Amino acid sequence: MDQIELGDVTVTRVKEYYGSVQMGPADFFPDSTNHDWEANKHWLAPDFWDPGTDQCISAIQTWVLRSEGRTILVDTGVGNHKERPYVPVWNHLDTAFLDNLAAAGVSPDDVDLVINTHLHIDHVGWNTRLDGSTWVPTFPNATYLMPQRDFDFWNPANGHKPAASRGSLNVFEDSVAPVHQAGLTHLWDETYQIDKNLRLDLAPGHTPGSSVLTLESGGDRAVFVGDLIHTPLQIVTPNTNSCFCEDPAESRNTRHKLLGRVSDDNALLFPAHLGGHGAVEVV
Repeated sequence: MDQIELGDVTVTRVKEYYGSVQMGPADFFPDSTNHDWEANKHWLAPDFWDPGTDQCISAIQTWVLRSEGRTILVDTGVGNHKERPYVPVWNHLDTAFLDNLAAAGVSPDDVDLVINTHLHIDHVGWNTRLDGSTWVPTFPNATYLMPQRDFDFWNPANGHKPAASRGSLNVFEDSVAPVHQAGLTHLWDETYQIDKNLRLDLAPGHTPGSSVLTLESGGDRAVFVGDLIHTPLQIVTPNTNSCFCEDPAESRNTRHKLLGRVSDDNALLFPAHLGGHGAVEVV
């Protein structure tokens, strides 16, 4: 397990999937140019881009935080056995994620809080597991913190038409609604103080309810930013959006503010999908 202590908080990385997302830079990051990738190839390859196949490399992972006696998961990946016909790379996965979580010393019953930074397909999957033919909460003793704005936006009953609507097929129904129906969700807006070390804040653009988790403890700072940054190329070219951003202009604006903030605060930046060392300092 990859682990770091930040003040009184222990952060452990638990992996679900590392590798190609079966998308090249031109499709995944249409704002970027060939020159952007080639000029930065010496450090983007091999952890974030495979120039040989021209495929983006991504990590699907969960950050386990232990703070004030509680066990907290930040995002829950793709999940097993999910019907994802429009996203073949995630369709009917069968990974060892729960075994990897156990190797980090965490059983599903141990989890006190689950944080979904936003409600995209690859951030809510392990919210639920298949029990026979029924989707049930994977972490039955946890409170699931979900942004109210994303819950409303992705709820099919509200009739929104997201930019990535095909890729979101079944996600609310099998990974969000069962948890809400079990009475385990807490829907929050604007800001939410978890404990003395951890705070959630809205950071919209990628989705309406995208959020960041700020850790401040013992003089250490870190920010878990979900999908505001998919690739570290976006740190040096912050106007670059992914193709999955619902509001491109707002996403760029939020990314600029975020990068300025973590630089000013000397905070570790934890993007959801960063492979390699998993975190980065911005100067």
